[in-house]
Amino acid sequence: MVKRSHACVILPRFQRFVPRANASFTSKTHAAVTNGPYGSPLLFRSGPPILTATLLRKISSAIILLWVAFGLVACGGFLPKTSDNRHNQPLSSMTQAGLRNMGSSPGEAMVIRIFKEEKTLEVWKRTVSGTFKMFKTYEICAFSGVLGPKIKEGDRQSPEGFYTITPGLMNPRSNYYLAFNTGFPNKFDRVHGRTGSDLMVHGDCSSRGCYAMTDEGIAEIYALARETFKGGNQSFQLQIFPFRMTPTKLAQQASSPHIGFWKDIKEGYDLFELTKSPPAWDVCERQYIFNAVGGGALNPAGACPAVVQNAALTQKQAADETAYAAAVESETQRATRLAAEAERKLAEEAAAKARGEAIGGFFSGIGNMFGGSNGQDPNIAPVMSGKPAPKPMPRLQR
Repeated sequence: MVKRSHACVILPRFQRFVPRANASFTSKTHAAVTNGPYGSPLLFRSGPPILTATLLRKISSAIILLWVAFGLVACGGFLPKTSDNRHNQPLSSMTQAGLRNMGSSPGEAMVIRIFKEEKTLEVWKRTVSGTFKMFKTYEICAFSGVLGPKIKEGDRQSPEGFYTITPGLMNPRSNYYLAFNTGFPNKFDRVHGRTGSDLMVHGDCSSRGCYAMTDEGIAEIYALARETFKGGNQSFQLQIFPFRMTPTKLAQQASSPHIGFWKDIKEGYDLFELTKSPPAWDVCERQYIFNAVGGGALNPAGACPAVVQNAALTQKQAADETAYAAAVESETQRATRLAAEAERKLAEEAAAKARGEAIGGFFSGIGNMFGGSNGQDPNIAPVMSGKPAPKPMPRLQR
């Protein structure tokens, strides 16, 4: 008769389907349980071992971790800066649904527009209609300098103008979470002798000549750009403006040395506003040209060719020029009025000061009349000296 030996193995809740007959083992089987590999008890049916309890717990933990990670990404979470795979994190399900609802997809073409004064970055995506629609706006944490283009290395200015972003300008290992290079200096910048390097749109909310976003913001922007390239698009257009290029805004800056440059890039701004498609840009005669006739690169200092005429653009430019002139006149009148008000205020302050001095002098004179020492003639004996009167002498006896 074989002597039975019983061993109690605590099973996970979902494993208690094991038949009771298998819970009783021979002494030989018992030895196998207590001396299993890595010191873990082995679970048996009637033959070879299936899984160790320790290994099963490890697999369960790994599955849970993967499920949590997937849930974070799907809900819009993002990988930390320490992750070497942060440039490959997928678009959230919410972002993909937003693209789908507007008639677009991650692989469609895109355009990015930046407005300095508003500290806003816009992402536009091409839709099934063939035109572009704004998908989302992102707050710019910081940019360096003031309104106006970058001129030279070290001026701490952020660039303005039109730029073409290719996969080679994407930086998946940026010290500022993720980044893409603006492409400065472009053709226009170079023909004007402008210098600078590594002007980026990046994360970390810190700027030294760049456009800084939050890490969450640049993570999504980077993923949108990555998917655009994967969709077969060789580049996307980056448009950077100081402000919304309206006649009123331009009139407010009419005295700026950059007004000519801003009027130049306004044509590209207007074309995109009218057509909802990025205009083809190039440089000739040291200025931007949009939708030029013919193909091939232009000489940035050479003569400009003809351009594709756009009736709506011509009409808008005429109307804007009239509005600009009126706005400039209004701004001039406003500036004249403010200057006159400032001058009148200064005159009133000067008059008030003079009256105060006159009143002070009047009361000072009255004080001198009653024994004041200031301004008193030393040759005139005061009526009241403030000294005790002399004691009268006694009368002589006769």
